[in-house]
Amino acid sequence: AFLGPPEVNISSCLNCLNVTIKLPTSHLRENGKLLSLTDIYKELNYDITLKTLDGEHKRPRERTAEEIFNTVIEELYPNRNYCVSVTVTASLNEHSTSSPWKCVTADSVAQQDYHLVAIAGAVCFSLMLAGALKCLHAAGYIHQKNPLPHTLV
Repeated sequence: AFLGPPEVNISSCLNCLNVTIKLPTSHLRENGKLLSLTDIYKELNYDITLKTLDGEHKRPRERTAEEIFNTVIEELYPNRNYCVSVTVTASLNEHSTSSPWKCVTADSVAQQDYHLVAIAGAVCFSLMLAGALKCLHAAGYIHQKNPLPHTLV
C-alpha cells in the first residue's frame, strides 16, 4: 500500500521557510477506529525536497512520531522563490506519494524595515497634520468664536 501525500503548508520567515506537515491518513481500521500512521508504524521518515531556480535539493532524511509537526529550513537567500515537496515513508513501507509542490518567497530584512519605515512615516505625518490643525485653530482660522461683522459678510 502506498502512503498517500502528506498535507504541507509553508510560510516565509527571515531567510527561512516554516514548513508544517500533516501526515497522510491511513485506511486501516481496528475495532471500527481509523488508525493513524503513527499508530501503525510508531515512527516515520520524511524527506523534504527544496526546489529553487538552480534545481532540486533533497534535504537529509528526518524522523517523526507526531501526526502534525513543524520544521524550519534556514540559511536561504532573501527575496527568492522556494518550492517544497514532502515524501513520507516508513521503515516497513517505502512506497509513497509526494505532496504537491508549495511555493513561497523567503522574507528579507529590507521588507521588514520597509514596513517599519512606512508605519513611522504615517505616525510622523499624522502628528504634523494634528500640529498644523492646532496652529490654525489657535490662530482662529478654524471654528471661529466671534462671527464676522455684517459689513464684512
